[in-house]
Amino acid sequence: MKIGITCYPTYGGSGVVATELGIELAKKGHEIHFISYAIPFRLNRFIDNVFYHEVETGTYPLFEFPLYSDALAGKMVEVMMYENLDLIHVHYAIPHATSAYLAKQICKGHQDVKIVTTLHGTDITLVGLEPTYLHLLKFGILQSDGVTAVSRFLKEKTLTNYSIEKDIEVIPNFVDIDLYKPEESAAFRCRFAPNGEKLLIHTSNFRPVKRVQDAIKVFDIVKKDIPSKLLLIGDGPDRSECERLARELGIEKEVIFLGKQEGLAQLLACADLFLLPSQSESFGLAALEAMAVGLPVISTSTGGLPEVISHNHSGFIAEIGDVERMAKYAVDLLTNEKKYKIFSKNARDTAVDKFSATKIVPMYEAFYEKVTNS
Repeated sequence: MKIGITCYPTYGGSGVVATELGIELAKKGHEIHFISYAIPFRLNRFIDNVFYHEVETGTYPLFEFPLYSDALAGKMVEVMMYENLDLIHVHYAIPHATSAYLAKQICKGHQDVKIVTTLHGTDITLVGLEPTYLHLLKFGILQSDGVTAVSRFLKEKTLTNYSIEKDIEVIPNFVDIDLYKPEESAAFRCRFAPNGEKLLIHTSNFRPVKRVQDAIKVFDIVKKDIPSKLLLIGDGPDRSECERLARELGIEKEVIFLGKQEGLAQLLACADLFLLPSQSESFGLAALEAMAVGLPVISTSTGGLPEVISHNHSGFIAEIGDVERMAKYAVDLLTNEKKYKIFSKNARDTAVDKFSATKIVPMYEAFYEKVTNS
């Protein structure tokens, strides 16, 4: 098939999943056309069957703000018509779904391009609920030929929040189990834990909803019982506050801020435990990537996380803000070697058996076939 993919090209989960999906589809012989304002950061090498089309927004004195939605629709029209796309798959509904609908209407006399929209999280739970966008988001969903959500939680949220009747297929996120895998990382461990300390790790965009301060508070309790370090990967608006908290607790030398990193798989593989104290997670891709390298995860019970993490099997789940319980779970795992090994194996097995590309990508292919034949 000839498939267009539109996503945000940044470090967020929706862009990561969209890019990895395109790469996996290209490996299977499909022709993939990415349409975005910048090249997705994981398209950092030449990949056969993958093409990139940049959306350019002009700057004119009359327009106070760039007209990205219109520019995106215009570029979609070009790619639809001149590359003869079978369908366009947009990730994150705003504004991609409405731009795709506009492009489809323009191309109507030339061809019938199907629209598949994947809902990823904050497009439904946050942005789409704003009065300015609510009707646009609902319209985009209803006008899509097929809609998927990354978790059962997100599907139910969508149907409830927007009072719509729409068949939404749940297709979970996936992880590259050949890239994210258990491996010896002695060099990295010596760099961060020269005296054999345990390594706890957290990755996120450091936004308030991620509650990174809770990860630091959990670590502060754990380190009182176990010599340990905390690796924080990512950046965002809460980073300065997190650095301040570490200094206030007197643990700034044990909390290592690495900022944004591309070698995430290697960094995860050198750690012992993954912390995810989020207030909201529609799926929890960061947790899945950690599980794939064999890290047990300690998370909150929010959103789609219980669909990924099995309590007392591949990790532990606590209530939002319960840092004492999360710390207790962490100490339990880090002081019981036999239990830790079982949890580590369970985490890896879950990623391989339920969330590998070989399991999930065929689900998308089957969904594409269903949509194009309808």
